[in-house]
Amino acid sequence: MLLNVYEAGPEQGRDDLPPVVFLHGLFGRGRNFGFFQRRLSMTRRTLALDLRNHGSSPHGPMDYPTLARDVHETLNHHNASRSVVIGHSMGGKTAMMLALHYPQSVDRLLVADIAPGEGGFAQSGSLAQDLAALKIPDYLDRAQADALLSQVIKEKPVRELMLQNMVLGEHAGWQIGLNEIVASMTAILGWPHIPEGEFWPGKTLFVAGGNSRYIQPDNYPEMKRLFPAYELKTIEGAGHWVHAEKPNEFLEILEKFLA
Repeated sequence: MLLNVYEAGPEQGRDDLPPVVFLHGLFGRGRNFGFFQRRLSMTRRTLALDLRNHGSSPHGPMDYPTLARDVHETLNHHNASRSVVIGHSMGGKTAMMLALHYPQSVDRLLVADIAPGEGGFAQSGSLAQDLAALKIPDYLDRAQADALLSQVIKEKPVRELMLQNMVLGEHAGWQIGLNEIVASMTAILGWPHIPEGEFWPGKTLFVAGGNSRYIQPDNYPEMKRLFPAYELKTIEGAGHWVHAEKPNEFLEILEKFLA
């Protein structure tokens, strides 16, 4: 499956610098990385992808091998293989699977606040079901949509994120493949078994939020087995949305990683 891509970068970028690819988390979209893409695209070719069932990409069943294959096919289509891949949450798991299944596609890997294993975004399964159960009228403006979402989402920032996934006005509804996401939640929350001996030796950086519990010491052995060259950095005061809550700190880490 070819995914929707937002590309930016200088017309005369350096050929010796690999492209930078951004992979968003569950219920997100490529534009979530707009701040970082604008900064990096001054000197680098950048591509932000909408994963399947998200943004403007096609819909279909989801699991991490499938998501990784989508990304691999899309990067090849855009002549952007051998990229620096940055993934948050679900996008981080997809980025790890890409490195493990298509190692030549990844130059280096940055994983934001997720570990290779089951877990993460535990409340999202029930949220997806609650959203799918909402009765959406034929017409919705932004205020009406916000009021509708408030029935199941109490946090204003989370509603703002989810509003990006709705079609407003006449024939209101979901732009994302919500039913496909609901059907795939077990796979999204999980992590496939990776046989012994399979690993990715390249440079890998995990960036954790200091207030998040998505990367725990129990994860370290599997991180070491699959990504033996990994490092771990923590941004204090940040939760799971580490890049959105502490953008300047995340950008500093990202620029050093790219250098």
